[in-house]
Amino acid sequence: MTFTNSAVPLTDEQVEELGRELDAIRQRIVDDLGETDRKYIYDIVKWQRGFEVAGRASLFLGWLPPFWLGGVAALSVSKILDNMEIGHNVMHGQYDWMRDPNMNSKMFEWDTVCPAEQWKDSHNYMHHTFTNILGKDRDIGYGILRMEEQQKWNPYYLGNPVWAFLLMVLFEWGVMLHDLEIERVVGGEKQVQELKPLLRQQWRKAGRQVLKDYVLFPALSGPLFLPTLAANATANLVRNLWAFSIIFCGHFPTGVAVFSQEETEDETRGQWYVRQMMGSANITGGKLFHIMSGNLSHQIEHHLFPDLPARRYPEIAPEVRALCEKYGLPYNTGPFRKQLGSVWGKIFKLALPTRHRTAPVPTATVEQQVPVAA
Repeated sequence: MTFTNSAVPLTDEQVEELGRELDAIRQRIVDDLGETDRKYIYDIVKWQRGFEVAGRASLFLGWLPPFWLGGVAALSVSKILDNMEIGHNVMHGQYDWMRDPNMNSKMFEWDTVCPAEQWKDSHNYMHHTFTNILGKDRDIGYGILRMEEQQKWNPYYLGNPVWAFLLMVLFEWGVMLHDLEIERVVGGEKQVQELKPLLRQQWRKAGRQVLKDYVLFPALSGPLFLPTLAANATANLVRNLWAFSIIFCGHFPTGVAVFSQEETEDETRGQWYVRQMMGSANITGGKLFHIMSGNLSHQIEHHLFPDLPARRYPEIAPEVRALCEKYGLPYNTGPFRKQLGSVWGKIFKLALPTRHRTAPVPTATVEQQVPVAA
């Protein structure tokens, strides 16, 4: 993969020099990991558990709006922290260096229906290795959406907005089913028998999760069974809406590039870095917003360094942005409302056939990337 666009000329030497500079940033952070990082993740876990206890306690006061709504809000925050700032980041191996079994990527299990082992395969390996490579990265549309013009249109995609809405509302279930590769089964590329081990694992994990959220905790509430059931369902919905929105804003707003398999063959580390930078986007916001997003509001930094503690992304973001400016690469960032609006605009636009062009447009030229001011 060679970047030769006249607007942003990147020679092979420049790409590899950029890679070395990013390697240096990574090594500096690795050398600096220590007690501050350890305390941070332990504090987040304490806050997450505290919100869950507060939510459960509030629900014992029943349907009274202030208490029920407060319980739902606390449970929602707890589930978001568990999935975003704790689960996602721990399972990336960001805290393996602590040698704490509870913070180890191989042993951690999160509060959602998707088995951690399957998520690590579809996300840590497939998505982060083949980021935005058409035909390789199944996170482009999650197998059900058309999110790039290069995806061939068919009438099924007229339902793009509907499928996206359903995925957003049922996001934890969509993530669980993602590893089954249903579209490959439908296309005859994969046999149904191959799904059996995955389905058994999903049945066990989802069964435990459903039992906990919709049977056990409501039953422990006694006569408050229904308010607790409704609160758990609402908290899961809030977490799904939030996770979908943050993740889609990091991957699909205007200005994010996609790549072909041919141009990424024999990719060097420097070229891999460039692909990560051009294939992701950030969201601006305050410290609390970044924590609640699992620092996936710094999706560019996350794709560059997925196994560094996410709390370090705001620290290195100015350096990454400066490198983008130095080498003439876009640094796609903007407010949440702008990035989210851009995403939904694409979802609606790509439901329709793409207009024919007089000449093909390369999939990964820098000209396609429009920097968004913070």
